[in-house]
Amino acid sequence: MSECTHNCSTCSANCSSRKEPQDLHEPANAKSNIKHVIGVVSGKGGVGKSLVTCMLAVLLQRKGYKVGVLDADITGPSVPKAFGVKSEVTGSEDGMFPPETEKGIKMMSVNLLLEDERRPVIWRGPVIAGTVKQFWKDTIWGDIDVLLVDCPPGTGDVPLTVFQSLPLDGIVIVSSPQELVSMIVGKAANMANMMNIPVLGLVENMSYAVCPDCGKRINIYGDSHILEIAQGFGYDVLGQIPLDAKLASLCDNGTIEELDSDYLDIAATVIEHRLGLGE
Repeated sequence: MSECTHNCSTCSANCSSRKEPQDLHEPANAKSNIKHVIGVVSGKGGVGKSLVTCMLAVLLQRKGYKVGVLDADITGPSVPKAFGVKSEVTGSEDGMFPPETEKGIKMMSVNLLLEDERRPVIWRGPVIAGTVKQFWKDTIWGDIDVLLVDCPPGTGDVPLTVFQSLPLDGIVIVSSPQELVSMIVGKAANMANMMNIPVLGLVENMSYAVCPDCGKRINIYGDSHILEIAQGFGYDVLGQIPLDAKLASLCDNGTIEELDSDYLDIAATVIEHRLGLGE
């Protein structure tokens, strides 16, 4: 007999300790009406999940949808910086009110709760996971068509909390062009499969660079393998984002809402159709 993994959802044995799968989703705030939740994830850090989250938020808001961003990367929050939001979080006995960007995108991030955004968050896993739940349950999101969740990297406590506690309609996996991308995508994909969460597609960041003099496309990290990897998993490629100094400047200056590239237009459209938005 194989060793029990205590995960009845992936086991066919009919043992005495077997339990039916439990719904671990946490209820949202009573004054929130969130129609869809999308996670942006990766098997490792530094690939641009926050950038992709912010870009998708901007593009979906431009399509006329009410968008929110839950920054679940508690120890490395960067969403408020990209949008130039520094407003203090206010609240009432009913919960916390999420600050809004100039265009009306709502967000909640630990950086909005700190006196100094440079102050490190030195918390253990359970405390961080509890903070993510609190952002979900105690934030008065109001009416939201799409809530994007910027997840921390890997498959540890916090991503697991997001996958189990929030009613995800799907995830977008972000990767980079290096050879180890197959392993990176595989970790996130296998976690999603184990949790029965749909993968909406892959986004490759730092895919290439364009020479400013001759316009030649340069594969700085080598040839991309994203298409073959996507085919291997049966996923769609939602976009390839190059190394773009203008895009980096928008994030650094807190003006990502001035985005004028089409790198993720397909991604926004696929998400719109897959979720049935506007129907």
